[in-house]
Amino acid sequence: MRTLAVAIVVLGLVTLPAHAQMGGGKHQRGDDAKSDQKKSKVDDKAYQDALKRIPEPKERYDPWGVARPADVNKKLPK
Repeated sequence: MRTLAVAIVVLGLVTLPAHAQMGGGKHQRGDDAKSDQKKSKVDDKAYQDALKRIPEPKERYDPWGVARPADVNKKLPK
């Protein structure tokens, strides 16, 4: 009987972190689904507007530009 009680307590302690990660009872959807959908449309519009305000670069970015020598035909000193 004592082993059973200890097993139940240990099982309860193991499941507590999982229950805490699920947010208690707040993970059920109700009327929030409509407001979340409307909010996502507003967020998407703001994101698209922000993308339009980013200026186009005048020259292409070369991430390996500093790793390569400026003239590839130029021989390296010995």
